Amino acid sequence: MWERIREIIRKEFYQTLRDPRSRALLFGPPLIQLIVFGYAVNLDVELTRIAWMDMDRSAESRELLSALQGSQYFEVGEVLTREDQISEALDHGRVQAIVRIFPGYGADLARNRPGQVQILIDGTNSNTAGIIMNYLAQAVAAYSGRAQQLQLNSRVMARTQGAAVAAPGSAGLSVKSRVWFNPNLKSRVYFVPGVIVNIIALVTVMLTAMSIVREKEIGTMEQLMVTPIRPIELMLGKLLPFAIVGILQVGIVTGAALLIFDVPFRGSVTLLFAASILYLLTTLGAGLYISTISRTQQQAMMSTFFFFVPAMLLSGFAFPIRNMPLPVQYLTYLNPLRYFMEIARGLFLKGVGISVLWPQLAALALFGTVILGLSALRFHKRLD
Repeated sequence: MWERIREIIRKEFYQTLRDPRSRALLFGPPLIQLIVFGYAVNLDVELTRIAWMDMDRSAESRELLSALQGSQYFEVGEVLTREDQISEALDHGRVQAIVRIFPGYGADLARNRPGQVQILIDGTNSNTAGIIMNYLAQAVAAYSGRAQQLQLNSRVMARTQGAAVAAPGSAGLSVKSRVWFNPNLKSRVYFVPGVIVNIIALVTVMLTAMSIVREKEIGTMEQLMVTPIRPIELMLGKLLPFAIVGILQVGIVTGAALLIFDVPFRGSVTLLFAASILYLLTTLGAGLYISTISRTQQQAMMSTFFFFVPAMLLSGFAFPIRNMPLPVQYLTYLNPLRYFMEIARGLFLKGVGISVLWPQLAALALFGTVILGLSALRFHKRLD
């Protein structure tokens, strides 16, 4: 039995590496996704070009301008003086935000009241706009708090005639934040672990489906059926090569994530590969099923994308599942990609173990067993 399976595996590797289309599917998707999500797709906001409009012209407003100019996140590219310049600067995309200081800003700070500052954001890209608004709001609030505290301390010291002890309550409130798992908030740290999930799904599903359909298309399936090879041996011989390919690609992408993109890996490598094997049961089963409903390689390719694109969009790869409508959130529980996405990011970024990830592992085992089992029964029936 295993001798026949070994020969089918050898034949499958030979055909896959010889066929230009299969070679492109084997090496193209991993390379493209790594380049795109490692380098090109960047949601980080590192330097924002802003405009400054000062209607107060006080020492306090000039100090705020100096604080923004000294920040690593902002570049003050324009200084506006008229109302009509606001829409013009945003319409032409010369700046991404405008900081507008209203009259009385300095006087309000002197009276220990919040100064009036308006922040106008180009909201064309909602994600970028939210990040810029958060950065600007924090910068303005931090400076205003420091200015009010300095003025309060000055008044206290004047009342005590230069005493070094400040009045009770004048110390203010110090708030410090700390980001866990991704301290620098780099988008590649978030995306690259998810690339592993997408690559395995796309490559193994498509190669498995097209490999079996290719036998039908060129007429060699009938020749295999009249040989002593049994359906279970043929199925294993077709699936095992792409299971090996999937495991190898997990190792390659993980290595690239660590060495090229500097993505941290805090979890267990053994657990990652064990979860990948459970995940492969699902993707290989899906590819096997697609092969039973397709007559040509073009049909197999279209069916693969019909499966892969919705599964990727509903996996939480790019869009948080909690932001989706409630019925769609329930639908994602039927998506195996969701569970492996949580496992990959949990292992890479959080370093959690099986005590946390066991529900996702159990779900992958269940989906893999059911999908591969049903697909194998259908494949066996079609051969019979």
